[in-house]
Amino acid sequence: MSAEALFPLKQNWEVTTLGDVAVRGGGSIQTGPFGSQLHASDYVDQGIPSIMPQNITTDRISAEGIARITEQDANRLSKYRVRKGDIVYSRRGDVERRALVRQENDGWLCGTGCLKVSFGYGVVVPEYAAFYLSHPASKAWVVQHAVGATMPNLNTSILSALPFVLPPIEIQEDIAAALSTLEDKIELNRQMNETLEEMARALFRDWFVDFGPTRRQMEGATDPAVIMGQAFPPEKAATLAPLFPVELGDDGLPVGWEERPLSSVVEQQKQSVKPDQYLHEVFEHFSLPAFDKAKWPTLEKGSEIKSNKTSVPPNALLVSKLNPRIERVWVPQSAGQHRLICSTEFLCFKPSSDLGLATVEALFRSDKMREKMASMVTGTSNSHQRVPPKVLMQADVLLPEDCGAAFEAVALPLLQKRQANEQENQTLAALRDLLLPKLMSGEIRLKDAEALV
Repeated sequence: MSAEALFPLKQNWEVTTLGDVAVRGGGSIQTGPFGSQLHASDYVDQGIPSIMPQNITTDRISAEGIARITEQDANRLSKYRVRKGDIVYSRRGDVERRALVRQENDGWLCGTGCLKVSFGYGVVVPEYAAFYLSHPASKAWVVQHAVGATMPNLNTSILSALPFVLPPIEIQEDIAAALSTLEDKIELNRQMNETLEEMARALFRDWFVDFGPTRRQMEGATDPAVIMGQAFPPEKAATLAPLFPVELGDDGLPVGWEERPLSSVVEQQKQSVKPDQYLHEVFEHFSLPAFDKAKWPTLEKGSEIKSNKTSVPPNALLVSKLNPRIERVWVPQSAGQHRLICSTEFLCFKPSSDLGLATVEALFRSDKMREKMASMVTGTSNSHQRVPPKVLMQADVLLPEDCGAAFEAVALPLLQKRQANEQENQTLAALRDLLLPKLMSGEIRLKDAEALV
């Protein structure tokens, strides 16, 4: 089967369709199970993950908050289980969402609302296919051909008709290898950032939620390193341990510690901006979709932004007031020399003078704070529950100044390393996006790409 290439080719490579290459290798394109096959009551706390559109992030599958089914149901729906090398697509809504199934996802279920592309063997290198489908022309084709004015939908016929460039298998392998080098660096930084986030989260929980240093003293610990949970070298532990009370009071808090309102910890930034009054100015727009997609702002002209936004000053923190059970806490970084603005669905805070940005970020990332915010929501729809800012600012929090300053000294370098990794990932992603169309068209070959990588 022949088709017309989505972009000019510099090499005489075959152009066919996605459906054709899948079938040639013994694979297929199919939808996930329909609602009649898998009910909400079938989901369990522990079991086989079921991939939904919201679990498809930037070319990867996220297990965070993923639904699960029993092994029995997974076997009943075995034809929908994914294997390493498959690609899953969102079937409705953001139809550009797609991800390669990696080893850690093998055996999961292609859930309701998704499509599964299986390539079989010998015709397509799955990694090459994944990169091809991330080509801007491929994504634009999918969006253009999706059906539905308000809610775009994909089906197997549409996806099967997607034009597909099929170089010789060894060239597919070369292209996949060159781009995977960049992807692997990006993934390594992402995993490192997850570790750094968890380190800060665990330390905050130990100090300000579980009162670990105080409890360990109550249990008889006198060695500073033991008091601090063996988390620091002896010299550092010796400076930190004296900051923590030796016992809990009748109120359950370390003696001398008192809760205070959030308004004494952060200041809400409320300066409004009307971007459409600056038609040609380019803004860095921190929106919920940008957070969910890549945790990086989009560059948009004022003429493209139709609603009021909040100005984002330096040293600020963004916290989503929408659906607070979903953790959306963002320390903005500038992507260039533009004004920073955020969606009004974000609350924009600056730390008070006695606390630092890393400490306030850890506060809002803590389970305890998220539970408090979830208890404050208004709105009957689960998808549109919001936290009233005035109510939130009255919430009691526990952050003693001296221990808060000590926490900042430990957590700030972790935050700065995360930010450096995020910046590097943007550079790597830009290089990947530059190379991808050139490799896919045959304009450059592996040796040229390796020189740039």
